Amino acid sequence: MNPTESNRLYFLDWIRIFAFCVLIFYHTGMYYVSWGWHVKSPYASDAIEPLMLLSSPWRLGLLFMISGVATAFMLQKVRVGALLRQRSWRLLVPLVFGMLVIVPPQSYFEVIEKLNYAGSYADFMRLYVTGYHGFCKDGGCLDLPTWNHLWFVVYLWAYTMVIGGVAALAGAERLRSWSATLGRRLTGWKIVALPVLALFVARYALAEAFPETHALVNDWYNHAHYFFLFGMGVMLALQNGFWARVDELRWTSLGLWLFSWAVVVCLHSMPESVGNLPIIAQMKPLLRMIFCLGQWAPILAICGFGHRHLAFDSAKRRYLTEAVFPVYILHQTLIVTMAHWLKPVKMAPGTEGAVLVVLTFAISFGVFEVVRRVAVLRPLFGLGRATSQTSAYAPQAPAAAAYPAR
Repeated sequence: MNPTESNRLYFLDWIRIFAFCVLIFYHTGMYYVSWGWHVKSPYASDAIEPLMLLSSPWRLGLLFMISGVATAFMLQKVRVGALLRQRSWRLLVPLVFGMLVIVPPQSYFEVIEKLNYAGSYADFMRLYVTGYHGFCKDGGCLDLPTWNHLWFVVYLWAYTMVIGGVAALAGAERLRSWSATLGRRLTGWKIVALPVLALFVARYALAEAFPETHALVNDWYNHAHYFFLFGMGVMLALQNGFWARVDELRWTSLGLWLFSWAVVVCLHSMPESVGNLPIIAQMKPLLRMIFCLGQWAPILAICGFGHRHLAFDSAKRRYLTEAVFPVYILHQTLIVTMAHWLKPVKMAPGTEGAVLVVLTFAISFGVFEVVRRVAVLRPLFGLGRATSQTSAYAPQAPAAAAYPAR
């Protein structure tokens, strides 16, 4: 993993921006589907669930893999201890601030809608900060305080600490050897098959015993899934041959992605009576494999098309690269709050959904414009010192100019 052998991977910045934007559309969609969420539309149904399934298997995995790439580049620029300190500051400060200021309205409106809570927000916050566990329904209780959508930040910090420990113990030479070996192995059909097989083993062994909780502890299937992809990003970051091969496979990967999506939609749409048939049970390992294909092939397709068409820098990239993390911190609270407040307006769901998306983007970027100009607010939203941005995936860049500590 020699920095002099690597080009700047600006396309990963663009993909990261794209992936965070997808989250805004996805979490707006969560208001309208039949799956559980903090607040629900009176028009909630299964109508757009096939569209939601187009991104749900891979969107967070993509972000973890890209974060792993950024971590690898940072390891080329700073010592392990400095990286861990920087990541801790840039992740844990926004996490604590988010749990105390940004996230609580989500839980507040949730207990209003689900439990008819009549207390004021101040009353709720007194319960929130004292760890009240009396908001219960259908055998489950709301955990307070909570990090809700900021679980990604906690996991990213934990994975960075693990990789930092491995880097400190193994040393740079051994990491370069592991990286080069993996880069040589992932050629041809193996680029698709081997990661899918690893994801399948994790899903087969852990998914049923450890359903996802986003609670960090005892969330072993999620860790096997996301840490694997984070580690893949770390190991493959500076293997230019790998990214070129992903580029060559972009159309094949797109076809495999759409195939897996079609199968998952068919399974999701099956009546329970059909899903319980013996033949479906016998096909379960194959269907799990296809689902895992839907976790990896989209990542390959997006990285392949990104490598082909987005390998350029611009002022827009530099601006959006800085903006995406503050926007991510804010977006779900904005969606939940506005969805609750807009219910009395009784807009048609299509119109309401569009309004929620537009207002979420507008308010998020409006807040970012304020935050980026106020030094004391910047660390609360994961921003470093105000400086010119290059790319997190540019090993030649000065360490202070990159964003991977978010």
